[in-house]
Amino acid sequence: MKKYKVCVYAICKNEEKFVDRWVQSMQEADKIFVLDTGSTDQTVKKLKKQGVIVKKEIINPWRFDTARNMSLAMVDEDCDICVCTDLDEVFDPGWRKKIEQVWNGSLTRLKYPYIWNFDEEGRPKTSFYLDKIHSRGDYIWTHPVHEVLTNIHNNEVVGICSHILLNHHADNNKSRSSYLPLLELSVKEDPEDDRNCHYLGREYMFYGQWNKAIDTLIHHLSLKKAKWKDERSASMRFISRCYFAMHRVEEAKMWLKKAIQEAPYMREGYTELGQLYYHLHRFKLAIKYFEKALAIPRKSESYINEAFCWDGSIEDDLSICYYYTKNYKKALYYVNQAIQKKGLDDRLEKNKKFIEEKTE
Repeated sequence: MKKYKVCVYAICKNEEKFVDRWVQSMQEADKIFVLDTGSTDQTVKKLKKQGVIVKKEIINPWRFDTARNMSLAMVDEDCDICVCTDLDEVFDPGWRKKIEQVWNGSLTRLKYPYIWNFDEEGRPKTSFYLDKIHSRGDYIWTHPVHEVLTNIHNNEVVGICSHILLNHHADNNKSRSSYLPLLELSVKEDPEDDRNCHYLGREYMFYGQWNKAIDTLIHHLSLKKAKWKDERSASMRFISRCYFAMHRVEEAKMWLKKAIQEAPYMREGYTELGQLYYHLHRFKLAIKYFEKALAIPRKSESYINEAFCWDGSIEDDLSICYYYTKNYKKALYYVNQAIQKKGLDDRLEKNKKFIEEKTE
């Protein structure tokens, strides 16, 4: 097996609590580079103490792509494999050897499994494939936020390494207040970019700006580049959520049915339509769509996956739907399925007792 020069690079600001864990995980690399963008805590001191090559730079106005490109520029030009991570992320041990086993002279980029968040018990929730391992000199970062690697030589060859795993342990106290204006800037800079238009609509939804979200997401669906059905379906689901928040239930239903038609192979549309009928106490219709969701056995490898489609929430809701339709046998089956996936808590334990009393 050929030995490659592997370098990790990152950006950071005030992340002293993550330094030790991150460096321990990244030390399989030949070198580690960090661009610090203005820490006022002990982040820089701790990184340097552990042998990390650190540069400090204030970026004003702030852009994530500018910061990423400056950190990438720190990496040695003779580096074979660049690995971009954040300080709140850690690889499972042995990641370097596994990368080298699949890397070859033709690859320029590598996809690998990524766990984006965990539940309170430490179990993975949202996971998908990430692609921030790449060759040196073939890429730059683009977009002010939700930045992406962009190949600049038209020579991209993407491989997959399913045996390494990057885990994200997010700092939930960090503000994302800069995301909305940066997304607005990103869409202004590149109005035909479907990805960031989708993200902007989603961000408006997060902020409860329902009409702006609907207008932006409908615009996303009209773009020529907006061809990825998973993301188109997600835009439709988000439009539905906005209409439901405004108590416009018929529009909400219509858009969820569109989402299902767009991506019938995904659980998400069926699940959200089931949830809508559940909230309306139309339990037989909720059962219909929840069952259709569960008939889809595997989730895709994209970030579009919703954790509530895979964590036992469907089974939880189904048990209640079957209880209210007096099918207590199925209600008991699904509450046990929910407990198996979610773990036993007071509410589920009480629900199970109520159902068992009906089956005696």
